[in-house]
Amino acid sequence: MAFNWRTQLQNQVNRDIIGREAFEKLVGSAGIGNDDTVVLYGDNNNWFAAYGFWLFKLYGHQKVHLLNGGRVKWLNEPESPLTKETPNVTPVKYAVAGVYAELRALLPEVLQASARQDRNLVDVRSVDEFTGKIIAPPNLPETAQRAGHIPNAKSIPWSTAVSPDGTFKSPEELNRIYVQEKGVDPAKASIAYCRIGERSSHTWFVLKYLLGIADVKNYDGSWTEYGNLIGAPIDNPSGGSNGAK
Repeated sequence: MAFNWRTQLQNQVNRDIIGREAFEKLVGSAGIGNDDTVVLYGDNNNWFAAYGFWLFKLYGHQKVHLLNGGRVKWLNEPESPLTKETPNVTPVKYAVAGVYAELRALLPEVLQASARQDRNLVDVRSVDEFTGKIIAPPNLPETAQRAGHIPNAKSIPWSTAVSPDGTFKSPEELNRIYVQEKGVDPAKASIAYCRIGERSSHTWFVLKYLLGIADVKNYDGSWTEYGNLIGAPIDNPSGGSNGAK
């Protein structure tokens, strides 16, 4: 049997964000209309809720919010109601208002930002990931071949933005951490990255909505993409600037 490359291409699974049509179908199937207010929450201090927020904004949804503190904060509130019921929803027609690609950083821009040092490049992973001691957080799969960080990136772990109860720190505290202590220049564009794009979405939210930096992008390819590249420059204090791990 002859090899059918057209069939092969149709059966490929690409690593990318959800496409426009699939997003419209997914959101509409949840009964969400274009004018509805969406409140997102989740575990791990809203890691993936922030990723969802980023996607909603990427596709132009106006009324979207994060529940400050996420699911843990809600569970710790004595009067916060809980239910095990699955809501009945009526699917609606949802149409993406526009694609705001300027909220997303792709690899060429990340390489340029690293080389030119003209943007704030923020690595939001743990210090052990940043220094190359480990490739992935404990109990999570290693999605990259190499350890370390993108040259000229600033190490600001996502967790520095949250209080013990999971809520965001005040704008004054965040300004002290990011601007005064870590050297993030509010006048420059910023790019945040992590391992798979969810923790960096959290920091993207902090930089853009709590610190008011106008031009902030999420590099959702993050270390899963960058740490697998052939010949990409990597700083690895634990094993050499171009060492494999």
